Amino acid sequence: MAQLVTTELLLLLAGVAAVWAARPRTELLNVCMDAKHHKEKPSPEDELHEQCSPWKKNSCCFANTSREAHKDISYLYRFNWDHCGQMAPACKQHFIQDTCLYECSPNLGPWIQQVNQSWRKERILNVPLCKEDCQQWWEDCRTSYTCKSNWHKGWNWSSGHNRCPVGAACHHFHFYFPTPAALCEGIWSHSYKLSNYSRGSGRCIQMWFDPAQGNPNEEVARFYALAMSAGAMSHGIGLLLLSLVPMLQLWLLS
Repeated sequence: MAQLVTTELLLLLAGVAAVWAARPRTELLNVCMDAKHHKEKPSPEDELHEQCSPWKKNSCCFANTSREAHKDISYLYRFNWDHCGQMAPACKQHFIQDTCLYECSPNLGPWIQQVNQSWRKERILNVPLCKEDCQQWWEDCRTSYTCKSNWHKGWNWSSGHNRCPVGAACHHFHFYFPTPAALCEGIWSHSYKLSNYSRGSGRCIQMWFDPAQGNPNEEVARFYALAMSAGAMSHGIGLLLLSLVPMLQLWLLS
């Protein structure tokens, strides 16, 4: 009897380990979000425009999406970067690159979460953005103006594009975003999280990279997918052991 129970327990544990080890890797790597302009699956796009071009070899965005990402008040989201006067070109480059990463990257799977929104069914949450990328974004936007600290919600859309809500005053970015973390984490409802890791560490997502050197975010996604798989497997095994306690107690008493 003891040998039979031990064998069954080992088989169950092996089964849980196999499921948790395999499932997250297939779902979290090389995937696109279920969102407004994303492809169903990543694929090459030879004509990606300018700042979106690093994702040519494997992209979740179409060429037309990449072109629109570089326009003011494009059809993508009708968002006006210049809602408090003209945004500095260096600052706007970061927002274009941010849009390219969001629309084109197939390496954000570990941070994709389901949402119930009219324009998308999935979003990213707490993507660890390399500290240099976040710091430079903040530095280059210090002289530009805005009227809100969360750009995901609360705008006046009566004109067909975003305008500052009544009572919201335009100030320099550093008024609403006093630190790099405040900008990168707050502006898109915690889509990003400021990482303590540097570019090239393999532990943070780079918003900017040289495609001639390969896509460094592939390694980062693999690392976090494996870490999540290990964590999920441990959690699943723990739950399984708890569920087997009553059976083991009965066996010990018999």
